[in-house]
Amino acid sequence: MSHNYDTLSQAIEGLKSEGYTEDLNLKADCIECRALDYKILAEDFVVDHIYRFEGMSSPDDSSILYAISSDKFNLKGLLVDGYGTYSDPLNAEMIQKLRYRPK
Repeated sequence: MSHNYDTLSQAIEGLKSEGYTEDLNLKADCIECRALDYKILAEDFVVDHIYRFEGMSSPDDSSILYAISSDKFNLKGLLVDGYGTYSDPLNAEMIQKLRYRPK
């Protein structure tokens, strides 16, 4: 189920209530779940939802929230990243996997 959220914090709280409880970090070639000590490669996760948020006063405050699940690691988690000039460098496989696809 996809929702419309006004703020990043509302989206995080809403998705946590749907079971996306792990905190995920973006690396150049994988997604990392530090709490469980997992490095999840592009072929091992699915992007369930993507939400973009524009900064109120500055485009530098823009962020993107990914709701991600992995059957292999039996987890659901959230990944927050900046986009534009502050987004992290990624390999081609991760860029393709995390590409924003509006519905």
